[in-house]
Amino acid sequence: MPLYIKDDATAELVGQLAKLRGLTKQDAVKEAVQAELNRISAAVPLRERFAALRAAHKLPPPTGNTADKAFFDDLSGDL
Repeated sequence: MPLYIKDDATAELVGQLAKLRGLTKQDAVKEAVQAELNRISAAVPLRERFAALRAAHKLPPPTGNTADKAFFDDLSGDL
């Protein structure tokens, strides 16, 4: 099935890519789309990245102390 690019700016970009890579416009479009599909499929979802970070860097156990303004003022040396 043919693909018609009706946008002049897009056609110009495809032409530039084809010229730089020494490809036909058809091959330039094919390679660009394949590269983007590969990039998307290799991306790790944010939820999974955070889960890995949480697993690798566990929080310390609770101390039972309350963190109020006086606590933070004491830590920073403010009175």
